[in-house]
Amino acid sequence: MPNPAVGSRSPETLQLIEAAEQSVLFTAARPAVIMEKGEGMYLWDTEGRSYLDFIGGWAVNALGHSPQVIQEALAEQSAQLVNASPGFYNKPMVEFAKQLTELSVFNRVFFGSSGSEANESALKLARKYGALHRGGAYEIITTLGGFHGRTLAMMSATGKPYWEPLFAPKVPGFRHVPFNDLEAMRDAISERTCAVMIEPVQGEGGVHPADLAYVQGLRELCDEHGILLIFDEIQTGLGRTGKLFAYEHYGIEPDIMTLGKGIGGGFPLSAMLTKERYNLFEPGEQGGTYTGQPLAMAVGMAVVGAIVEQQLSDHAKELGDYIQAELSSIAARYQLSGIRGMGLLLAFDLPQPKGPELVAAAMANGLIINAPSPSVIRLMPPLIASHSDVDEMLKRLRLALDAVLDA
Repeated sequence: MPNPAVGSRSPETLQLIEAAEQSVLFTAARPAVIMEKGEGMYLWDTEGRSYLDFIGGWAVNALGHSPQVIQEALAEQSAQLVNASPGFYNKPMVEFAKQLTELSVFNRVFFGSSGSEANESALKLARKYGALHRGGAYEIITTLGGFHGRTLAMMSATGKPYWEPLFAPKVPGFRHVPFNDLEAMRDAISERTCAVMIEPVQGEGGVHPADLAYVQGLRELCDEHGILLIFDEIQTGLGRTGKLFAYEHYGIEPDIMTLGKGIGGGFPLSAMLTKERYNLFEPGEQGGTYTGQPLAMAVGMAVVGAIVEQQLSDHAKELGDYIQAELSSIAARYQLSGIRGMGLLLAFDLPQPKGPELVAAAMANGLIINAPSPSVIRLMPPLIASHSDVDEMLKRLRLALDAVLDA
């Protein structure tokens, strides 16, 4: 298959690419490809080329591309009610909130449209708690290598050193400590601290799971100091790690959890969940035009229902183990190392910092993968992926590895 970024392209594709380069604000180095259609595990561009998608719309398309349940939910709900305003309850909002609380250890849900919005909600709630119960404490401790979003506050919360000078001045009130280092967290807690926020698996940071003892120690530390433990499960939630929620791996309960990405299966949707005792907001302190929007609620309810009914959490665990075993079988040939992850959130290290080149070579062979850093490759396919999909992925991955690495 020729490289989709070069070679002959139809006049329509060339016109679309030119229009994109002239009209779309530059925020990412996208390949010169226009995606047009998606079904199951595959995407197709305007040239008719197909791509096996092993990043799943960035861990978003839990049920694959254009699943029937989302089509039906949108059609049915759009014929009934599209928007009533956030000033009213609507039926799918109530039903979806009830579904999520019954599936989790939480009692209350706030709905948003993006992961950053859900995380902002969590931090606002934590600061409200600090104002009421911790003498005005406002500081949130996060971890180096973590990622919480791209709003200004979430960039301030994210522990990426190269982000520090961007868009200064940053939002104050955040401290960053090393991940999986309980003593560093203990030393960082002060009378100003209202919460600790972590990803149970650092996704953008290279797929690094939190240690069991670390998470259990964090729960004890937070209880000892009367501060909140927030789990950012934007990427790990809804079956991806082999459990419905990643906190279930650790035998603890967070005080707040955020969900995004897979919760809408591709439709913009996020949620912040918390316990009844942290139901602290007053009218006007938190909201949003699209919170609880009926279309999103109907889609979310359908997606979560399908994940549960099809037991996709168990499937993610089994298939993730299979992928890790298969990667291990070719590791020596290509000098791959650090094969890791949970469920269908996986990564491995390359012997050379050629991640971007490998991603491009894979795409030329009809495979979509991700390099969160130059030496790391991440896989986060739809939860519906099959063993045959994995076998096809590995075949195309090996072609890319052969082309890029000096193996």
